[in-house]
Amino acid sequence: MELSRVRAIVTGAAGGLGASFVRELLDAGARVAAGDSNAAGLRELAAEAAERGQELFVARLDVTDETSVAVFVAAAAERLGSLNALVNSAGIARDGLLLSAEQGEIKTLPLAQWRKVVDVNLTGQFLMTRAFAHHVVQAGTREAAVVNLSSIARAGNPGQSNYAASKAGLDACTRTWGLELARHGIRVGGVAPGVTATGFLEGFSDEALGRLQARVPLARLGQPRDVWQAVRFILECDFFTARTVEVDGGAAMGTI
Repeated sequence: MELSRVRAIVTGAAGGLGASFVRELLDAGARVAAGDSNAAGLRELAAEAAERGQELFVARLDVTDETSVAVFVAAAAERLGSLNALVNSAGIARDGLLLSAEQGEIKTLPLAQWRKVVDVNLTGQFLMTRAFAHHVVQAGTREAAVVNLSSIARAGNPGQSNYAASKAGLDACTRTWGLELARHGIRVGGVAPGVTATGFLEGFSDEALGRLQARVPLARLGQPRDVWQAVRFILECDFFTARTVEVDGGAAMGTI
């Protein structure tokens, strides 16, 4: 699928990787609907696009709310026409050990903290993909793609049981949906980044960043454009589906 023909929804678009995907898509000539719960961030993104002479549709979106998702997809379709791409980049982290015991005090991961991450990172992607696929089939579009943002943490990471479970679940859904939706001309691929230089790393000390970088065989942290190149590949390669690509500089394989 040529990017100039893409009419895409990007979730989690107000900042981080989501915002970088919006910029890259617009620069490639795609039409984009950007959704996020952060209204202020969306306004800034829209203003930036306007300054560059680019048209961008933005609207508040809660990916965990079925009604919000339905309203957003309908509005995006009305504004852009028949949609043919969805980039599921909405995601959060709320880290914590399952259990810690220090100085005689036992603390456990709160259920609300578990549910919040799973709701956004997994249920939200389910709701978005379901609504998008319904639109594509109803519109008779025979060429469409979904890109799910996973993480190399899907293999498990101490202090991130909720995050790891949500990303592993999303990886399984990528394979499942890719197989289920192929008959409708909808491809589904995943991208699993390693540690990437976004606003998430703000506040990390140089020492902490150095430790993260030391775990990467290519000896640097990922950049948003590295991840975008994988997203672009999935959108453009019409023979790719039901797989997740790791973009981590080799970190998931360990160092030698």
